[in-house]
Amino acid sequence: MKGTAPLRTIDLNGDLGESFGVYRIGQDEALLDQISSANIACGYHAGDPAVMRRTVKLCLEKGVAIGAHPGLPDLAGFGRRMMRITPEEAHDMVLYQIGALQAFVRAEGGRMQHVKPHGALYNMAATDRRLADAIAQAVSRFDPQLMLYGLSGSELIRAAEAAGLRAVAEAFADRTYRADGTLTPRDEPGAVLHDAGAAAEQVLRIIHEGKVATAAGADMALHADTFCVHGDGPEAAALVARLRAEMKREGIAVNAPSRM
Repeated sequence: MKGTAPLRTIDLNGDLGESFGVYRIGQDEALLDQISSANIACGYHAGDPAVMRRTVKLCLEKGVAIGAHPGLPDLAGFGRRMMRITPEEAHDMVLYQIGALQAFVRAEGGRMQHVKPHGALYNMAATDRRLADAIAQAVSRFDPQLMLYGLSGSELIRAAEAAGLRAVAEAFADRTYRADGTLTPRDEPGAVLHDAGAAAEQVLRIIHEGKVATAAGADMALHADTFCVHGDGPEAAALVARLRAEMKREGIAVNAPSRM
């Protein structure tokens, strides 16, 4: 007897490979059993060559799609501090980091699926079209078959589409939103959802209703092709496990965009 077909298939992505030298950050192995796509740090905001290679190998062993996660050159601030950069600088630093990760992906016999900017670079590109265009051009020039992940409804999504890339609209399981569709800054109260139940409830509402409650309390329309779970939080593994269980209960399948 055939099983019931899923109501919908969605991508779950996680930020991985953020350890550096002797410093261990995140719960990569646990997340890789739950997510469908991985955003691997490329050495600017986190990660190093050994961590990049190890993370690529783990993704290939687990069957998780690989993406580059380029950030600002700010190890001390984990790439989450704003920097004043030109579009040319954004283009070059993104291209450089994609190339660095691709070396490991190619050496291990894999293929890269996507690029997703990290942290402050991601948030800057969400509202600054010139930076967004520069990032999209870097991705397109490297490989026009790569997908570009960006904040749903943002300038980065529009730039990806304008560059002829497949844009993947992203929402967040563990972050809250402002009324303008941007993420609540991390230095403000309530920016991060630490409760797995609350995160799962937010994800399911976005999937079923296309809405999310903003930090101000009002609802906002929101479409998502993929949901992000940050790997550096202590509750990351429990959160994504709860999320997968709730999605299964609701008949929602999980798979990478390149496999849909």
